[in-house]
Amino acid sequence: MATSAFFGLDVGTSSTKAVLVGHDGSVLDSRTREHEVERLAHGVVQMDMTIWWNEFQELYGDLVRSNSVRIEGIGVSGMGPCVGVASEGRPIAPAALYGVDYRARAEIEELAEELGQLELLKGYDSQLTSQAGGPKLLWFAKRYPEAFARGARFYMPSSWIIQHLTGEYVLDRHSASQCTPLYDPQTQEWDTDMAERLARGTELPRLGWSNEVCGRTQEIPDLPELEAGIPVIFGSIDAWAEQESVGATENGELFLMYGTTLFLIANSGERLRHASMWGTTGTRRGTRNLAGGLATSGALTQWFRDISGVREYTALIEAAEQVAPGSDGLLTLPYFAGERTPIQDPDARGVMIGLTLEHGRGHVYRSLLEATAFAVRHNIEVMERAGASIHSITAAGGGVGSDLWPQIVSDVTGRPQRIHRYSVGAAYGDAFMIAEALGVVDDLDQWNPVEKTIEPRETPVYDALYEDYRSLYEATADIQHHLAGVAERTGHAPEQPEPDTSTTITEEQA
Repeated sequence: MATSAFFGLDVGTSSTKAVLVGHDGSVLDSRTREHEVERLAHGVVQMDMTIWWNEFQELYGDLVRSNSVRIEGIGVSGMGPCVGVASEGRPIAPAALYGVDYRARAEIEELAEELGQLELLKGYDSQLTSQAGGPKLLWFAKRYPEAFARGARFYMPSSWIIQHLTGEYVLDRHSASQCTPLYDPQTQEWDTDMAERLARGTELPRLGWSNEVCGRTQEIPDLPELEAGIPVIFGSIDAWAEQESVGATENGELFLMYGTTLFLIANSGERLRHASMWGTTGTRRGTRNLAGGLATSGALTQWFRDISGVREYTALIEAAEQVAPGSDGLLTLPYFAGERTPIQDPDARGVMIGLTLEHGRGHVYRSLLEATAFAVRHNIEVMERAGASIHSITAAGGGVGSDLWPQIVSDVTGRPQRIHRYSVGAAYGDAFMIAEALGVVDDLDQWNPVEKTIEPRETPVYDALYEDYRSLYEATADIQHHLAGVAERTGHAPEQPEPDTSTTITEEQA
């Protein structure tokens, strides 16, 4: 007799992951498909939308064929906010990725001048930055007017897959809230007047909450393993689905996601806003968020692993564990791909200062981890100044597989972090939300209890280094911007436009 299971899938920046989860929350099986995004000139970071559905079919088919299971429900999520546009059912171009894609800088400047950044912040809980979906939709509308004249739809990975599964054109409210200024956070519905103003001819998807059923599967001849009639939820953006995977949705709770980039989500019952952060609707009724994100984190460790020739992370972690806090005077700014919050500076660049001949791999690796920890502290301070009340932190993601990284973050921030038993990722949160929607489970802790708590250690050196970290950006920002331009002119880096001062947040604002 087949075992009942829930299927969760998440489309990430570097791979798509799917899991089968049993009624008790146990992971029955999982699969991953790696992929790459395209990084082109002018800050374009994009991906072929068809990959999202193709990988769903591959992973779903593999898991169902390999396991004697009956799928009771499906949940999907993906990186975001992405903007993929389709007309007459076909993509018109590769999708623009989230805040790491800087293509719409001219549109951001245009809209900011027309609408006013302070007015946008007041009305939509976020200013316009590279994270906002609205300017990217305008970017497509300008370049593909014929497609919009025929009628266009825009998608994120979750909604594109749901369209194929159910025939429903939908989007969850959280994802919609990152499409500033197309979504009204007061009414929690689309701002149809603004949508008409930005991209006439766009059909807006039906909205719902992430953990609500939006439709049921159709018969799909190319995917015989998929039964018709399986409930599917609205889903969400990956960081928010991963937040659900560890139940970090209570007001006053902060969620840290250690991934290719690092994400922070502060939960509140009230709308929160800050010029350098993203105010959003939560995944559930009654929840609001103030969110921040680093442009790199795990990307830094992967970069160093690749250039150092050390293929196993365990070797680098062991070397870093032998180094004292503060990396013997080595300090790093982690802005290797620009930076998102709280400085919002796409032309920022990585800085490593204090190097001596005595420093080795362990020092450099530890300094990279410490750099992300300083960035987390910076973000938390800004969130609290904006009114967020943070009484607890829950962490998840690949970085919690070893205690070293979260321990450094706790030491730098002075705050404990809860780690749950399973850190499978957003796909597990998708499975939980569909199980919850069907009434199978009503408490995440039943599925995924807290396994341990990382307690902060008294580390005075970090307080002093944090002040140096904050000062170092101010002291070197002009040089960073100049070097970004040099790299562009010499062809040793993706071509970037001139710095966009309308979206760069000063230290005083942050």
